[in-house]
Amino acid sequence: MRKLTAEEQLRELKVGVDEILMEKDLLTKLERSVAKNQPLVIKAGFDPTAPDLHLGHTVVLQKMARFQEFGHQIIFLIGDFTGLIGDPSGRSKTRPQLTREDVNKNAETYKKQVFKVLDPERTQVRFNSEWLEKLSSMDFVRLASHANVARMLEREDFKSRFRENVSISVHEFLYPLLQAYDSVALKADVEMGGRDQRFNLLLGRELMRDYQLEPQICLTMPLLEGLDGVQKMSKSLNNYVGVDESSDVIFTKMMDVPDTLMRRYYQLLSSLPVVEIEKRFADLTSGKLHPKAVKSALAAELVTRFHHAVDASSAAERWEQVISKKQIPDDLPEVDFPLAAGELLYIPKLLQTLGFVKSTSDGKRLIVQGGVKIDDVVVTEEKLTSKDSFVIRAGKRHFARVRTR
Repeated sequence: MRKLTAEEQLRELKVGVDEILMEKDLLTKLERSVAKNQPLVIKAGFDPTAPDLHLGHTVVLQKMARFQEFGHQIIFLIGDFTGLIGDPSGRSKTRPQLTREDVNKNAETYKKQVFKVLDPERTQVRFNSEWLEKLSSMDFVRLASHANVARMLEREDFKSRFRENVSISVHEFLYPLLQAYDSVALKADVEMGGRDQRFNLLLGRELMRDYQLEPQICLTMPLLEGLDGVQKMSKSLNNYVGVDESSDVIFTKMMDVPDTLMRRYYQLLSSLPVVEIEKRFADLTSGKLHPKAVKSALAAELVTRFHHAVDASSAAERWEQVISKKQIPDDLPEVDFPLAAGELLYIPKLLQTLGFVKSTSDGKRLIVQGGVKIDDVVVTEEKLTSKDSFVIRAGKRHFARVRTR
């Protein structure tokens, strides 16, 4: 735990932040925290709507870890109740409602993955069903009285749906109020979220005033661009780095991040103090450090966080051998793919069987793109006369020695 003044904490906490509402109030809270040696309550809520996390999701978690590093109380709030409603933020239509079974299953996965970023010994995991399930029907009516329809329609997503005559269900209006009530129940000093959560976070600040509580600070984080350097990180766009991916895949994907995004990735994802990040980029500008060294250092940091330092070292060595020097890896997996006499080798099916692509259609596209090699020769046909044994390579990361006899 790092002991810093309130001003020093604020300087570090502001790095990479989209917006702090209100910054002067956060400084006041930090000053009181230091003076009384009393941690602030930092809350961030996550609805378990999907089982897997990628680096885009960890942007908020990483800022939570920074608060944790300064000794503040972190509450990782799992929205097992609100998840059954579905957050309408950024949605052009009503989100499909999950079952309790879906929510519970995803919540268990979240708990496992978030502790790759947060310290489990210093993190409270709470579920908002603890208090929301106890609300009576009259409590819901009273809660609904704290906001009006005009206020709700200030939300850009609701406003556009209303303007375009797209259905808005009444239960969607309840979602931001319930998230706001979470802050009342937890007496949060700071609530964090992505920039698309701004409305919900501000409503929490207003509701806390209505309940005669000191209003929370709202801290929003930007949405992380993916490996393409343009669109936000998303599994559906295949421009993501998954928290649960192998050390080799994480390292290699990080080395593919555009140079122009490296400072932003450091600011949003690195655990290094601000002064060390600035020094690293000053050395880059002066030519003391090569861009590859700056990139590989962050790749190693992330592999260490999600796996282990030994894995980071091994992944760096394999990347240097396979990608940089374009050599075949020493630990090449060997796979049997038997063919009948005279049978042609159908490459898309082989790629799918090896797990290099999800489908034969993906395999066909990879061949068209020139991304498949057999014994270092680019494959241009889907079907080939096979050798008894050969090395196949798909993209930058996938290798295997295949035996067909």
